Amino acid sequence: MTHVTITLPDGSRRDVPAGTTVRTLMADLPARVAKSALAAVVNGAVVDLSFALDADADLRLVTPEAPEALELYRHSAAHLMAAAVTALFPGAQCGIGPATEDGFFYDFVVPRPFVPEDLAAIEAKMREIARADLPYQRRLMSKADAMRLFSDRGEPLKVQLIDEKGGPVVSCYAIADAFVDFCTGPHVPSTGRLKAFKLLSASNAYWKGDAANQPMQRIYGTAFFSEADLKAHLDRLEEAKKRDHRKLGKDLGLFMFHPWAPGEPFWLEKGTRLVNTLTNYMRAVLGPEGYVEMRTPLVFNKALWETSGHWDHYRENMFLFEAEEQAYGLKPMNCPGHMLVFGSEVRSYRDLPYRIHDQSVLHRYEASGVLSGLTRVREFIMDDAHIFLAEDQIGEEAERLLRLIQRVYADFGLAPEMKLSTRPEQYLGEKATWDHAEEALKAALARAGLAFTINEGDGAFYGPKIDFAVTDALGRKWQCATVQLDYQLPQRFKLKYIGADNAEHTPVVVHRAIFGSVERFVALLLEHYAGALPLWFAPVQAVVLPIADRHLDYARGVRDTLAAAGLFVELDGRQEKIGYKIREAQLQKVPYMLVVGDREAEQGAVSVRSRAGGDLGARAVDAFLADALDEIARKGR
Repeated sequence: MTHVTITLPDGSRRDVPAGTTVRTLMADLPARVAKSALAAVVNGAVVDLSFALDADADLRLVTPEAPEALELYRHSAAHLMAAAVTALFPGAQCGIGPATEDGFFYDFVVPRPFVPEDLAAIEAKMREIARADLPYQRRLMSKADAMRLFSDRGEPLKVQLIDEKGGPVVSCYAIADAFVDFCTGPHVPSTGRLKAFKLLSASNAYWKGDAANQPMQRIYGTAFFSEADLKAHLDRLEEAKKRDHRKLGKDLGLFMFHPWAPGEPFWLEKGTRLVNTLTNYMRAVLGPEGYVEMRTPLVFNKALWETSGHWDHYRENMFLFEAEEQAYGLKPMNCPGHMLVFGSEVRSYRDLPYRIHDQSVLHRYEASGVLSGLTRVREFIMDDAHIFLAEDQIGEEAERLLRLIQRVYADFGLAPEMKLSTRPEQYLGEKATWDHAEEALKAALARAGLAFTINEGDGAFYGPKIDFAVTDALGRKWQCATVQLDYQLPQRFKLKYIGADNAEHTPVVVHRAIFGSVERFVALLLEHYAGALPLWFAPVQAVVLPIADRHLDYARGVRDTLAAAGLFVELDGRQEKIGYKIREAQLQKVPYMLVVGDREAEQGAVSVRSRAGGDLGARAVDAFLADALDEIARKGR
């Protein structure tokens, strides 16, 4: 009989007959380890405990502490949910059901949308199936047999998936006789391993995410290894609802939406003030860095987009129209227009790096089903810039940019993480040029002393990029800044500069945004700070609260003094009790409330209340102003 050698993490070896399953091998391991095992990693691949060991291999058990465990657990929970749905809704068709970063989902074709009562019933059925401790069983069959199986079950979508993705031998997983799915696995040994799970919501979906395909219903859920972890996650979700920027934007009077302009925010008075604070801040930061600000057209002829490559690679994401028998597009990004600016006159190497900054409005076509508050819009502002430079300037400019981005995020109390995205499947240019560009960005990150990860294949079609993500107060990651190195657009636009050798050279372009979309950055800030924005960029920094009508004139004087110094100050002159006014200001998350009555009017003072610190006592108006301006200058640090 042929034997194979299995090497365990501690270096020990087991010689077992070929074909021995992982589960059988586990009988020789400590009972505590074997009992907690969910799956195994064999030569780097995650497999079921029923996996047959046919060759020498390194083996590590997947216990709940393993990095692969939670995704495996949640994938199995998605199948458990599908088993419950098909039991309660006979005739339901199943789509796909993957694990996600925060849980899992599964798509179904059902006669009507799911309602909350359905989710409660489905979750109860899941618990019933879990208590039955039914095994997850892998079944291998021919492609023809698999297609016949799902056709007989009335599952045409699964038949389509098997036809498209299945090999000669198809892997399916069954939960005893309760459910079967086309799936490569792996899964936990049995449903009894699944204990801490919760169904969260249902929404509309489409087969393969395409609105032209079969409408479906998607159920979202989450699962953890302990009830304590599940409760902590659910508590975070509740806190996230309170911090939802859509709710805060409405409550604080920052922005609104209207169905006649889907995906296009209306910035109200205070919201416009906030946007202006952010964009003016960026102008103040970039001016000393050698940037020149420009505004380029909103509409360009098709010829521009053909030259830039967007017509072939990005057209489906653009708003297009015709005028005078010519095709036009609203600009989704500023880079092609900036190419025209650079090419409009003769440039010298002495002009480089040439840095253009542009905060004009952009438009991108987003399907109505994915629009979401300020995080997914059709019209937005980007703190966009393009830097034209010689190739030997890439390293220095990239380092300079990396430090600038860190400085900006520090002003907002955020710490970015870096990710280098490399060549995608569809790209412009030569592979060697891409390799050189990727190495240049890696070197800049290394010289700046910054840690980063590699995101293979996620670069833009014209060049690699460094993406910056920040983690908010609830531990969620937000994609914000990006730095993209581009050798392609300058070539497509035939851009040249005269070098020190008096010959023509093609510049390299760095695309970069620090906020990214201003709209998305506002959403991040609102949710990170729960609407209680720091003084330096709060849209209302103080509110003056007169105790009675006789104090109105003095209150107006205080407001005017502070406003003249540059503070955003409001006056609440309503005939309401002072306690009510204070509560209203707290709900509006105003950093400082300045109460004025007889004593304050006599002394030229204000009684200061802080949003966070409560009553700070009386202070001369000039003293409060000096302290506020100092706090603003320090960005609250």
